[in-house]
Amino acid sequence: MYNEIPNYGLRAYALFFSKHGLNEEFTQSDLDWIVGQSMKKKIFSLLVNNGWIKKISTNSYKCVNPEMILKGLLEFKVSKIMKEAKKPYAFTGLSAIEIWSDYSYIQRGREKSPYYIKILKKDLKYWKSFFNRYRIPNYIKVGSTIGEFVILIPVDKLHSTEKDEMCVDTLQETEKIAKANSFYAYPYNYMKDKYGTITA
Repeated sequence: MYNEIPNYGLRAYALFFSKHGLNEEFTQSDLDWIVGQSMKKKIFSLLVNNGWIKKISTNSYKCVNPEMILKGLLEFKVSKIMKEAKKPYAFTGLSAIEIWSDYSYIQRGREKSPYYIKILKKDLKYWKSFFNRYRIPNYIKVGSTIGEFVILIPVDKLHSTEKDEMCVDTLQETEKIAKANSFYAYPYNYMKDKYGTITA
């Protein structure tokens, strides 16, 4: 998994890649005349831990292919990491429509990929920290960015069910959202055909 890194890390990677390419090994001494010892350790730790360079031996490294890194930055991670969550949640809104319609309605692309997730208000700090740890941009109620991001919707009470190993709004609640907007006619009809009419 490749993660975004701060500018100082990008600059160090650019230096290593321009100087050594993909095949030539390099050492931490490449930065001796540029930064101090503690910053050097910080840079190498950042680049290794986020997948930008790989450690070959005790003090020997190689650059990872930048094409792999750039593709990896747009990799969908949210559905994978949710299995590690320790607090209750429910995919909601358009994300629930996606799940209940067996992805026959896809609202995401590499350019813009929002996930809408209900959480308990009391757990907001946990969820911000959870997504920040994986460097997934996250917003409360509204927000947008390039690539994958999460919209957290804090609620007092949370009702969910499990589908495809994910916690999601109930089918009834999801069908109501889809039925209320003609834009979602296809996933609504898909759900209705598959599960029968649920909403009152």
